[in-house]
Amino acid sequence: MKSENKTTPVAEFHLLGLSEDPELQPVIFGLFLSMYLVTVLGNLLIILAVSSDSHLHTPMYFFLSNLSLTDICSTSTIVPKMLLNIQTDSKVITYVGCLAQVCFFLDFLCMDNLLLTMMAYDRYVAICHPLHYTVIMNPHLCVQLILICLLISIVDALLHTLMLLRLSFCKHLEIPHFFCDLAQILKMACSDTFINNIMVYLTTFLLGIGPMSGIIFSYTQIVSSILRIPSTGGKYKAFSTCGSHLLVVSLFYGTAIGVYLSSAATESPRKAIVASVMYALVTPMLNPFIYSLRNKDMKGALRKLTMGTCFS
Repeated sequence: MKSENKTTPVAEFHLLGLSEDPELQPVIFGLFLSMYLVTVLGNLLIILAVSSDSHLHTPMYFFLSNLSLTDICSTSTIVPKMLLNIQTDSKVITYVGCLAQVCFFLDFLCMDNLLLTMMAYDRYVAICHPLHYTVIMNPHLCVQLILICLLISIVDALLHTLMLLRLSFCKHLEIPHFFCDLAQILKMACSDTFINNIMVYLTTFLLGIGPMSGIIFSYTQIVSSILRIPSTGGKYKAFSTCGSHLLVVSLFYGTAIGVYLSSAATESPRKAIVASVMYALVTPMLNPFIYSLRNKDMKGALRKLTMGTCFS
């Protein structure tokens, strides 16, 4: 009887989405389509502005353009499938498709996390060691840091995905989420998930607490250096160079922590889904606005890009 309750590796999962109410589906479709288009367009403009303006060919904007590319990829991993399911009135996602979604989303989520850490290190060097900034943050080192972040992210995503392959699942494969979330998939497994959970806790500690500690250390040194600046104008100028990054970091970690706290504090999967929308969709959508509205160089580059496009 136990073997009959298990599925083959080609089983299909069912994504229940945000709501099963048919009347809300057009509203959800329009809302998520709008958020997706704004996310892609906003981050694409950041990438084009950085690449087209020679004044922005600095380590800070190099990391920013990679962050924008990662945000585009992360939302493209989950939103199009959700929109397709709503449009076709289907909740099905294949076993392979679900594992691929888990793998790519974890990869880009980890990449986001590590890129924010690299950007904090860049601001630390720029403010605490300004005379050695160009020597330390040279193009060769920046490319190496990006490749290291990419390698770590890929290894982390592949580990979790390969660990899922060893699990067997029961017949009722309904995921109470709008994408294949790792935590929800582990809850549906019929086989023992002890090793998988250990891996989740270990990687969360190493790739969550570790980078966050690095960011906190960097900003502790930054604040200490800013307070030693005698003039008020100098303090404001120094802090303004990292204000946008600090806001993005607060938004990213705040929403991510909110997801895990809401999942632990409530048994309702709907509340966890709403919290997931914040870090999976809202944060990537707001990042371009934060960097463009609070940064004079970025606003100037976007203005030149827009005027050049209109002139052409």
